[in-house]
Amino acid sequence: MPELGTEARIAFVMSPFSHFLYELRMRRQIRQVDLAEQIDYEQSYISALEAGLKGPPTQEFVDRLKTQLKLSPRDAQELQGAADASQRRLVLDLDMPQDIYWLIKRLREKLPELTPTQVRVINDVLGMATMPGDGWAEPKRRLPRKRKEAPQM
Repeated sequence: MPELGTEARIAFVMSPFSHFLYELRMRRQIRQVDLAEQIDYEQSYISALEAGLKGPPTQEFVDRLKTQLKLSPRDAQELQGAADASQRRLVLDLDMPQDIYWLIKRLREKLPELTPTQVRVINDVLGMATMPGDGWAEPKRRLPRKRKEAPQM
């Protein structure tokens, strides 16, 4: 496999939030230290976020960025979306069908091997419109009772 250049490796490991924060700073020509001062956070924290060394930011951090940088509604929405997309944990609702659990297990196992084409195909499938009748059927939890037959005379 060919060796990736430094820039390609950095872009490859950046979370959506890391990438958005870096691009936002570059567009506005703000140094990390200046941003840190503006939003009252340590420069080292911003650096770690951009490098993907820290998990997704707190909602407080996102809100401060929106407020202090006076982001447009579009940028604020993109920032929030990037923060949401950068979550590393997945929590399933209690009422999820069993098939979803198996799908998630298989996806976890395959994530490290997925190619960009496979990721695009999965995204395309997830973007498909649902068809009538595509919902999950509720499984029966009880067996029907046997009816006692009336004695024959």
